[in-house]
Amino acid sequence: MARLFTNDTIADRQDRWRSGGYGISAFRGRAWHGALPGQPFAIIEYRLRGEVIAPDNLARPAPGDRLYAGSLWLGAHTHLAWRGLDVTAGADLVVTGEQSGLRRLQSQIHGWFSMPRMDVARHQVENGVYVHGTVEMAKAVSRAWGELRPFVEVQAGVETMARAGLDLTIGSLGQAGLRSRDPITGQRIAGIVDPERGGWSFLVGGDIAHVDSSVFLPEARGYQAVSTRHRLRAGMNYAIGSSNFFYGVTHLSEEFVGQPEGQLVGSLSLNLRF
Repeated sequence: MARLFTNDTIADRQDRWRSGGYGISAFRGRAWHGALPGQPFAIIEYRLRGEVIAPDNLARPAPGDRLYAGSLWLGAHTHLAWRGLDVTAGADLVVTGEQSGLRRLQSQIHGWFSMPRMDVARHQVENGVYVHGTVEMAKAVSRAWGELRPFVEVQAGVETMARAGLDLTIGSLGQAGLRSRDPITGQRIAGIVDPERGGWSFLVGGDIAHVDSSVFLPEARGYQAVSTRHRLRAGMNYAIGSSNFFYGVTHLSEEFVGQPEGQLVGSLSLNLRF
């Protein structure tokens, strides 16, 4: 199991745009032998994730600021080795809009903790149900100090784009294990950990994407997605046995025309196994 909480409040102390999300991944297979299997579906990652995208001001959204978007994601992805490459491929069923229930949940949370009220019911994406597919191919180059891992990714559905990037892991934690990439930040989170390779790992990375379209930025309502996005990230992972802790920070570039600046998003994962 792997769990990840993502929120801009734990990085730049704001509550805007890529506001937050929470995801749970369950990895299932017959056995793990320290390396990816050569057969598809021998190891499957089942994902359940909720995400909130919001305008800068939840009480009085400014004209032209992005729409509020709650989305629920349920999917399955297989991890395998193919011709010397690490491959991750799968699909998610995505529910967007008011029917996701996330706006009402967030509004209740704001009320419980005396946070600013929300008035975005008429400033949000429409209800929809989509199939979203993702394929990533990477080449892991191991060294005594860690791992260098260039990758390319293609995704289509809710957001259609092609991405290329590089991840660098310094330290032994994560070797002989399996990491999964967070869709929002690109951070790679430990899913299967070798209990004999505890200690520290530092992760840095970045990528650039060409964006074709986004349901979250509907052109029919006057929004225009920025055609090029980039992400820069850094994180720290610490493990004792099968338990591990991760915290990372990611800079996300502007995603829509009119967004005045990028943002920092924090990622937190705490997996305790006894």
